[in-house]
Amino acid sequence: MTGAGSRERIRERALAEGFDAVGFCDAALSGQTRRDLAGFIEAGHHGDMGWLAATGDRRGDIAILWPDAKSAVVVAQNYGPAGDPLAALERRDRGTVSVYAQGRDYHDVMKKKLRAVARWMHETLDCEVKLFVDTAPVMEKPLAQRSGVGWQGKHTNLVSRQFGSWLFLGEILTTLDLAPDPTESDRCGTCRRCLDVCPTDAFPAPYRLDATRCISYLTIEHKGHIAREFRAAIGNRIYGCDDCLAVCPWNKYASLAAEPALYPRMELTAPRLADLAALDDASFRALFSGSPIKRLGRDRFVRNAMIAVGNSGEPGLASTAEAALADPSPLVRAMAVWALSRLLPAEAFARLRERHRAGETDESVRSEWDGR
Repeated sequence: MTGAGSRERIRERALAEGFDAVGFCDAALSGQTRRDLAGFIEAGHHGDMGWLAATGDRRGDIAILWPDAKSAVVVAQNYGPAGDPLAALERRDRGTVSVYAQGRDYHDVMKKKLRAVARWMHETLDCEVKLFVDTAPVMEKPLAQRSGVGWQGKHTNLVSRQFGSWLFLGEILTTLDLAPDPTESDRCGTCRRCLDVCPTDAFPAPYRLDATRCISYLTIEHKGHIAREFRAAIGNRIYGCDDCLAVCPWNKYASLAAEPALYPRMELTAPRLADLAALDDASFRALFSGSPIKRLGRDRFVRNAMIAVGNSGEPGLASTAEAALADPSPLVRAMAVWALSRLLPAEAFARLRERHRAGETDESVRSEWDGR
């Protein structure tokens, strides 16, 4: 076991690089964690995220990922917002972007800092290291709980007594044998606010998530058409969902993010749906340069914007949806039809249907015209 001096030097170095919390644990996961992962995949709750199933063995056992790893250094970055993220849901002509995606891509922000810590460890402490920021099959939240950084709440996300639900995580696996920090206890108690607030009932039970019903999954990970049963509940959420995070009582201890790169960009705090729906590929890439939203791709993003248009209750946005009937992407055209079915009087929608349905070549779009 490496001395406490090395642990504290690593902690001091990570904090000096700008991380907000640091913890240590063995490079191992519990049998229950592996069983929970297997059950999640077997139930099909991972949806389109096939990479979860493909990497299940390595994800559940760090020894398979890197046999020489002895310890994990878990770092956390606070991205606490300045106000209530749920307030933006009332501005129906505007889109709501999840807090985590309003600033610079946290992968880039954290990886630069984590690489500096890992390099220092390798050179100063004579050890081997591998670093991860949501980029490899590492189960970050169980490691964070084992290292004392926080605990997995009933919404399955990490909760911290100091930062509430607003933490990004990163890890350094190392050949150093470092003494672990005490595991953090579950402090959710009888509270179920995060479960009850979910617009799509994505939690079949406390500590269990059906991602295929989660708005974050639907608007980010899901590649196809979003099922009708979820569209109204999505509201104006065009990228992700913060509801279960925002209502956590532990957020009373949260603080504003200290890292300026994570501050929200003005154009992403309340973007006009009409502007977002008009984005072509080039303007989408330009607007979201350096943002995690860029990975989504223009078609899926405008698909989401069209759903928000349909939920806006703003008849003035019908012209925005009608213009999208000529969009090259069937994902966008289908949701434009759905939006028009909600914004136009029945007679006006029927006239549009007569003009457009016969010439539509994509069956999924034709189905939207038919209300299926």
